Amino acid sequence: AVHIPTADAFAPHSSGGYSSALHASQRNPDLDADKSGNPDILKDVRQSMTAFALACTLFFAPSVEFQSFSGGEGLMPTFHPSTASASDYGSLSDEQKAVAEAWRIVDNNFFDRTFNNQDWFKIRQDSVKKKYKTMDDARVEIDTIVGTLGDKYTRYLTPAKYRSIVDAATGTLAGVGVEIAIDKDSGVIFVADTEPNAPAVNGGIRKGDKFLEVDGIRFDDGKGTPDDVASRLRGPEGSRVGIVMERDGNVQDFILTRQPITITSVRSYMSSAKTDNGGQIGVVRIKSFSGTTALTVKEKLNDLKSNGAEAFVLDVRGNPGGLLPGGTDTAALFLEANKPLVFVVDKKGVQDNQSTYQDGMELERPLVVVVNKNTASAAEVMTAALKENQRAMIVGEQTFGKGIIQTIRQLSNDNGGVAVTVAKYETPLHNNINKSGIAVDVSADCTSNEDAAICVPTSAFKKPSS
Repeated sequence: AVHIPTADAFAPHSSGGYSSALHASQRNPDLDADKSGNPDILKDVRQSMTAFALACTLFFAPSVEFQSFSGGEGLMPTFHPSTASASDYGSLSDEQKAVAEAWRIVDNNFFDRTFNNQDWFKIRQDSVKKKYKTMDDARVEIDTIVGTLGDKYTRYLTPAKYRSIVDAATGTLAGVGVEIAIDKDSGVIFVADTEPNAPAVNGGIRKGDKFLEVDGIRFDDGKGTPDDVASRLRGPEGSRVGIVMERDGNVQDFILTRQPITITSVRSYMSSAKTDNGGQIGVVRIKSFSGTTALTVKEKLNDLKSNGAEAFVLDVRGNPGGLLPGGTDTAALFLEANKPLVFVVDKKGVQDNQSTYQDGMELERPLVVVVNKNTASAAEVMTAALKENQRAMIVGEQTFGKGIIQTIRQLSNDNGGVAVTVAKYETPLHNNINKSGIAVDVSADCTSNEDAAICVPTSAFKKPSS
């Protein structure tokens, strides 16, 4: 759901699919698709998900530290220079040009055309008139003016931060294989999940461990972000990183060797839990959404059916989102034709109405979606589509609440980049879940259950109403 031109956010896919009610000529190019006609673009993403590294920083709410991806051909994000480069600003100093360029990127793309109810042009005038001693001073100014917009997802990316995102997306860095989230109430940064056979889990780090220090930098003061932790965990393959964690009140030290990480974003299993009539339950765990998530989920559902599953659970606890088509395509697997999925509204107020265009593969069996407070973005799109079309019961706790979409633009002369909110989305019933999240149908404590179906009451497994 970020600006990745190679990801067709609107075209129907073979997984069940949806269509867009917006005519192609009206679409915002920041949200539109690749026009190359290459049929392999979505097919060959695989689980490597190189676009995922970009999406986790921009469209995701909790952040994810999957630094390098191996295996398969990735869906490559495009990092765009601004339409007006720094060289277009005449007699301005290099520092003033950088500030003006960043301002122009935001001016061209930011969703809120009131710019947080401030005189955006005066901000430019004042900032460009200033004399900056160094480029670092100019970067501080960029960070300041972007910060006035009141949108934490629209932000300046330092050169190091921008390169980190690019390197992560293109697979040139390695890491330790952990998902990172933050507790919104306490500010504690913790391990949301670990990747099997990765350095973190092999070295003894567990889900739920709290970050105190990474590579000599403290993260227990409430000032750090998951992005900050992720950037410290990344590094060249074979290099070592020191990590200090807290577990059950005890401090533990780890020294891990960074390796390329292969993401397993979808897995399935037969639960030990049963429905009220003793039926078997199949669980599909979705850790993030890519262009091929729905195809993989479809395969897993067929496998579970072959093993006797009479009901399904989609486990999206801690799923921070990803590519918007991954969420909508997955929802479409369970919905009849002509059901609304999501409404995307761009900065000009142009609304794209996305709906299913054919019946999904699984319309009969009971379906439950298990969520928590770190279920966000594309995962919330899927959850809302299934809930508001009365196809699934939602169990767990209120979701994160991120209903906006970002793009990233590069600044000239290695001055970093700017992430900008370019659109918002509404649920099928036109609810705006940004900052509020999705309410569950059944509140349940699912934090300690690896088997997601165990925390689901049997009363939640209901056949869809005809």
